[in-house]
Amino acid sequence: MKIILLGYMGSGKSTVGQVLAKNLELPFHDLDALIEDHEGTSIPQIFEEKGELYFRKLEYRILEEMLNSPADFILALGGGTPCYGNNMSAILKATQAVFYIQLPIPALSKRLLPEKAERPLISHIPDEELPEFIGKHLFERVPFYSRAHHTLNAENKSLEDLAEEIEGFLV
Repeated sequence: MKIILLGYMGSGKSTVGQVLAKNLELPFHDLDALIEDHEGTSIPQIFEEKGELYFRKLEYRILEEMLNSPADFILALGGGTPCYGNNMSAILKATQAVFYIQLPIPALSKRLLPEKAERPLISHIPDEELPEFIGKHLFERVPFYSRAHHTLNAENKSLEDLAEEIEGFLV
């Protein structure tokens, strides 16, 4: 079984995925980490040196390799992954276990402010403009995210609660 976690940056995909992987005894992968390992450098460096188009093509290639793999795993996607090319269609075709981890804008802003510098998409956004940027971005991305098989409201839930909720859908 392939379990795919998607949602906006800072929604907790990777941390929930790690808890879920431990509970289900499945390998966990973070798509951004796989891309960084492949390139031998960080996502911000890839964006800076080679541009977003290069990154998105590489992202699709690695995503496709994962989806076509015979292995079972849990995969946390980058926030933009479902929104480019045919990524979401490929994901939905590969598995029936696609979960959108949803958080409201104020919660996302609070989580993202301390880590802005490491996030190329928001590193240049003034702090006071971050909620508006996230809102606009979510408006563009929600049509893709909402194609997931299950939407989980993550507000005020622990990692364990979210992992258990996902497990409940897998039975």
